[in-house]
Amino acid sequence: MNLIYDPWPWYIAGPLIALTMFLLLFVGRKFGMSSSLRTMCSIGGAGKISDFFKYDWRAERWNLIVILGAVIGGFIASRYLSDNTVKINPEVAQQLSEDYGIASAGQAYLPPELFATQQLTDPFVLVLLILGGFMVGFGARYAGGCTSGHAISGLSNLQLPSLIAVIGFFIGGLVMIHLLFPLIFS
Repeated sequence: MNLIYDPWPWYIAGPLIALTMFLLLFVGRKFGMSSSLRTMCSIGGAGKISDFFKYDWRAERWNLIVILGAVIGGFIASRYLSDNTVKINPEVAQQLSEDYGIASAGQAYLPPELFATQQLTDPFVLVLLILGGFMVGFGARYAGGCTSGHAISGLSNLQLPSLIAVIGFFIGGLVMIHLLFPLIFS
């Protein structure tokens, strides 16, 4: 196994996530990506419009560094340390190709049939992106956090609302992939 170029197995990645969570809990921090969006909106002056954004955002600057690190790390990993393919079940790749016209499934991390810049000229794709973005933003705000915050940080703190949110995320994912995806992309 090549530690730089290959995905890390669960027995390495899992303990590293647990160690990170322990360190964050030890220093009194909560992990979550969507909270950084609130911080950015607060920095941008959204507190003048909504009380939700009126808080001491300077105390949350550390989370912006986490976001910056995730963006830079993702760029370096995708650009220099990966062939940008996803290993998926060959039967799933065949179904995506035959049923939904996604011929590059399993060959490209971001299949061009869905993510190429030419797709942005299609009004249907634009509506899906705007609607999807709205639903993700609304859902993260309504749930009081995103999947990473609830599933990693909230469950580590044994918070019942996080357990309920994670169950909702899984149900939503199942509904999307089994009911809505076939309706949208058929």
